[in-house]
Amino acid sequence: MTFKIFIAAIGAVVFMGFASGAQAQDCTSDKAADDLEAADIDTLYDCIKDKLLEGYQAGDNEVAKEYRDWGAAGTAPRAPGPHGNRFLMTFVNSVGFDEYVKFAEEDAKMPEGTVIAKESFKLNKENVVKRGPLFIMTKMGDGEVAEFGDWVYSGVQPNGKPMKFKQSFCHDCHVAFEGQDALGYPDPDVRISVQ
Repeated sequence: MTFKIFIAAIGAVVFMGFASGAQAQDCTSDKAADDLEAADIDTLYDCIKDKLLEGYQAGDNEVAKEYRDWGAAGTAPRAPGPHGNRFLMTFVNSVGFDEYVKFAEEDAKMPEGTVIAKESFKLNKENVVKRGPLFIMTKMGDGEVAEFGDWVYSGVQPNGKPMKFKQSFCHDCHVAFEGQDALGYPDPDVRISVQ
C-alpha cells in the first residue's frame, strides 16, 4: 500500500511538472518584430506582463514593487527602437502623472519626486518574446544633478537585480528631448487622453 501511494505521488509530481512546463512556455509570435500590428503587440504584452512584474519584483527595488499601482501613460506598449529595440509600457507615479500626460513638447518641467518606470520586452530572431529591463527615471531637486538635467537614471534587470551603467549613457539620448525635460513619450496612437 505504501508503494502504491509513493508511485501515485511520483505520478502527480510528474504530471504537475508537465502542467507547469506548459504554463511556462515562452510567448511567441508568428511574425517578426517589424511586421507586428497593434493587436499583435497587445497579445504579446498580455502574455508577458505577469512574467515582467514577477521578474522585476524578485529583487528589492522599491519602484519595482509599486509601479503597477501608478498611472499608465499609454493604453498599450509600442515604439520599438529606443532602449535596445524594445517595446515599452510607461507608468508614472502620482507626483508627476498629471504633468507627464500633458505630453508637452516645449517648456515641460516635471516636479521633483516624479518617478517614471518603463517596462520593456522584445522579440528575438526566433520570434520569442524576451523580457527586458524596467527602466526608471527619478526627478531630483533643482541643481542636485544638473549635469543630467536633474534626472537620475536606473533600472531593474528581468531577474530583479539592479542594472549597472553610467548615468551619461541614458542622459546622452534623453538630452535630445530638450523642450520635454528629457522625456520620451509613448507613441501618439497609444497615449492616454486626459480631459
